[in-house]
Amino acid sequence: MFLAASLVVFTIYFVNVALGAFSNAAFVGDIGEMLILFTSAILFVVAILQKETARKK
Repeated sequence: MFLAASLVVFTIYFVNVALGAFSNAAFVGDIGEMLILFTSAILFVVAILQKETARKK
């Protein structure tokens, strides 16, 4: 669940960066991009920690 959420949030970030680079139509500013990328990273870390915990059991 967290891994899929991380992928969705990162896809939003990637689309925003691509729109900003190719058509100058980014829908999120610099601070928003930072928060989106940070959220994606946190969700990814939570997913990895859950998988490690499940593997140790």
